[in-house]
Amino acid sequence: MFLVPALIETAPQTEAQKIEALIQAVADLEGAVFIRNGSEYTAKAAADHLRLKWKNAGRRVKTAPEFIQYCASGSSLSDRPYEIRLKDGRTVLSRDWLWTELKRTEASR
Repeated sequence: MFLVPALIETAPQTEAQKIEALIQAVADLEGAVFIRNGSEYTAKAAADHLRLKWKNAGRRVKTAPEFIQYCASGSSLSDRPYEIRLKDGRTVLSRDWLWTELKRTEASR
């Protein structure tokens, strides 16, 4: 039996795959600066931090929306929101950017 590529591409993603895709989208943001607790970080450092928060959340975070809400929106220590300064100079809340990215990827499936 062989699989048709179009069927593979449209297979539904698991929630863990959606979360990993969101983290990878962060890592791939060229020229972006991530602002966490007033300090600036690279896209790779931000992705590493989000992956660590997801790991530490354990079974409490089961879905991509829960990941955005509980791991990727802000600091659990300072309660300050995470921000992304995009390559074009605009600064957006990471929560808003991730929600848009999640909706975009779900719509493309």
